[in-house]
Amino acid sequence: MLKELFRTKSVDQLSGEAADPGHRLKKVLGPIDVTALGIGAIIGAGIFATIGTAAAGDPTRPGAGPALILSFVITAIACGFAALCYAEFAAMIPISGSAYTYAYATLGELIAWIIGWDLIIEYAVGNVAVAISWGNYFKTLVGGFGIIIPDWLSTDYRTAAKIPGLFENAPHIFGIPIVINALAIGIVALITIVLVLGIRKSANMNTGMVILKLVVLAFFVAVGVGYVKGVNFHPFMPNGWAGVQAGAAIVFFAYIGFDAVSTVAEETRNPSRDLPIGIIGSLVISTVIYIAVAAVFTGIIPFDALRQKLATEQAEPLTMALQYANIGKFANLFVGIVAFGSVVAHTAVLLVFQMGQPRIFFSMARDGLLPQSFAKVHPKYGTPYVTTILTGVAVGVCAMFTSIDEMVDLTNIGTLFAFILVCIGIIILRVREPNRPRAFKAPFYPVVPIMGVISCIYLMRGLPTITWIRFGLWLVVGMIVYFSYGFSRSRLRRRKTL
Repeated sequence: MLKELFRTKSVDQLSGEAADPGHRLKKVLGPIDVTALGIGAIIGAGIFATIGTAAAGDPTRPGAGPALILSFVITAIACGFAALCYAEFAAMIPISGSAYTYAYATLGELIAWIIGWDLIIEYAVGNVAVAISWGNYFKTLVGGFGIIIPDWLSTDYRTAAKIPGLFENAPHIFGIPIVINALAIGIVALITIVLVLGIRKSANMNTGMVILKLVVLAFFVAVGVGYVKGVNFHPFMPNGWAGVQAGAAIVFFAYIGFDAVSTVAEETRNPSRDLPIGIIGSLVISTVIYIAVAAVFTGIIPFDALRQKLATEQAEPLTMALQYANIGKFANLFVGIVAFGSVVAHTAVLLVFQMGQPRIFFSMARDGLLPQSFAKVHPKYGTPYVTTILTGVAVGVCAMFTSIDEMVDLTNIGTLFAFILVCIGIIILRVREPNRPRAFKAPFYPVVPIMGVISCIYLMRGLPTITWIRFGLWLVVGMIVYFSYGFSRSRLRRRKTL
């Protein structure tokens, strides 16, 4: 049995199954589309929402302060190692399953299942947090135009319990207060519809949003740089390297997404060329932007002032910095522009992650580990519509009623775990099949994959203990699902018994 659990699929077998006409996706994406998808997934809730906590810290960990710049650099290096490994796999195995598929080819079915289950944390659970955050910023944005959305229609149940008077003022049915985050489910529903209608429409929508949010971040840097004060960079590391490490672990959420590029491998016209360009290009562009934003942000608002503000109010960090700068008569306009950029950025992340999760389910179903209905392709639009709708419903319902608390940390640990397995997989496949043609090879082998593993473990150590416990429980649930369903229905195992 142990041997069966770790049986692998050959690269040729994986490619052959993807060519099955009944499970074939449309190839319509080029290098610009793929790079834009990467940027769309990366630049979003992370830079607009977590930058404040990473700089100031919270009750469970120290803040990086102005050394947040170093936190972004450290995280970029760790992600860079993983990105090079992803690029090699994506060019060699252009299949929709991303890290799940790579693990199936190198580490065996059990590890593939674990990583597929783990990726639900990155994409679906991560998108719950993004959808909730989107609702908060959209409410703030429309509030600037005099449109007031009631709290009972824009707050999840758990958070509402902490807000005095919200339950009492909400509508009641049979004495039960009606409190849901309708904004979160609304945006998820809209994104789901767009994704079902086709990858081409989705990619075009994403490219437009990427351009908008890059313009907004450039606007923040251009306006904010004039209010940067050198004194605010002292002390540069108020909490030493512990603060820098904790900050790096938090801002890792801002880098999640470049790996989502690999989930559209089967819809890319020339994956061996375009996927490495998209993965590495989107990471490099995002890193340059992040460092510039972090430098301006920490240069505008002093460390002590930032800690005090975040402890007493829940505000978007970048708009908070502009408000602190006391720009003058254009302050409200400038804050509104950045708030609009935040809404657009969140929408782009939702789009790409909602695009990625169904394709992982799609690949797992094609392998027999999930119900075959999950592998259906829409006859007209050529999209995995069953899993797209299923993901949209699951994320939307969870976003209506759950809190954003701890979501970011759980997403981070799940993604880092996936990165580690991908880096290990590169080493295994280089040893097992050294002569296999590789359109792109991670340089400086084996240094790059080994450093990828080490740097990801370093970032994981910066996460709270409770996050490790939740992650462990999630994996236990995944193992129960696998042995009660997937193990006996695996196409790889059933093919051997025929």
